[in-house]
Amino acid sequence: MSKLTGKLDQVEERYESLARLMAEPEVVSDPQQAQRYGKEKAELEDLVTKYQAYRATIRRLEETQSLLDDGLEDELVEMAKEEVEALKARQGDLMDQIKVALLTKDPNDEKDVIVEIRAGTGGEEAALFGAVLYRMYSRYAERHRWQIELINANPTGIGGLKEVVFEIHGRGAYSRLKYESGVHRVQRIPTTESGGRIHTSTATVAVLPEVEEVEVNVNPEDLRIDVYHSAGAGGQNVQKVATAIRITHVPTGLVVTCQDERSQLKNRMKAMAVLRARLYAQEQRKQTEQIEETRRLQVGSGDRSEKIRTYNFPQDRITDHRVGLTVHRLPAVLDGELDELIDTLITTDQADRLKAGGLDA
Repeated sequence: MSKLTGKLDQVEERYESLARLMAEPEVVSDPQQAQRYGKEKAELEDLVTKYQAYRATIRRLEETQSLLDDGLEDELVEMAKEEVEALKARQGDLMDQIKVALLTKDPNDEKDVIVEIRAGTGGEEAALFGAVLYRMYSRYAERHRWQIELINANPTGIGGLKEVVFEIHGRGAYSRLKYESGVHRVQRIPTTESGGRIHTSTATVAVLPEVEEVEVNVNPEDLRIDVYHSAGAGGQNVQKVATAIRITHVPTGLVVTCQDERSQLKNRMKAMAVLRARLYAQEQRKQTEQIEETRRLQVGSGDRSEKIRTYNFPQDRITDHRVGLTVHRLPAVLDGELDELIDTLITTDQADRLKAGGLDA
């Protein structure tokens, strides 16, 4: 614990140093430097506040314990003992919060996201499941007052989605939705099945942090851009003016299409946003694979065996296989009530990282 408190003392000292620096005339007159110091101070503030509350709790605990040791009137002893227990509980709770706050934050957590859903194994039923997932995430975004913006969709004739790409704008969107990346499996009796047999289908979900141009360098010479007419379900042209955009990144072979907007310029801007996000994610994977043998939440091929979550309709059951959590409220989850699942994933991830960093003791 002395090693941990020593680190916390250093953080508090840096925080106080930043407060003094920001009051210096030369810093006040330099907006860039003031912004840099202000950002660092803001990042440390939550941790320092918790540490100060932790120390104050310890002081109060020691004072109350001292009163008990010195002897109190009978009617006050029980009250003091209750306060000691409450303070010990608060001390433990604050230390848990401090350990979580010490974890290295994902720099992408506050970013908007680009979500890609693709039908996997299961044909038309997989596409119908893709549409179910799209609605689920749309409802989840609405519950958090986030904005949704469709980029591209490839619908089927009976209401399914072979592929759908959309943006979600909202603070902290990536911090919660990043755990949704992977293969989702559905077990249900399809509306297209007359025999009443349960089918198993899959859809893949990829959640990418939206990145700025300055974060990813895309050479215009590496791009092949095609303009074509937007098409609706069944392949019919829905616009007389060619506004749909297809961008191919030649070095990687990545292809992005966008046809949702009536403006060619807007479609191009959206397509470039998706391309930057995919290139950024690709580079992140390369860096991660140099450190880890596997990526825990990596999107697989869509095969039934590669699953992170199963949605079983006959049993009203959803199971997240990464954490072994099963809930029996399928309609509510599909209506966007995902927080129980996501909170469990976040807590488990934090516990794993605390253990890896030696902070779980």
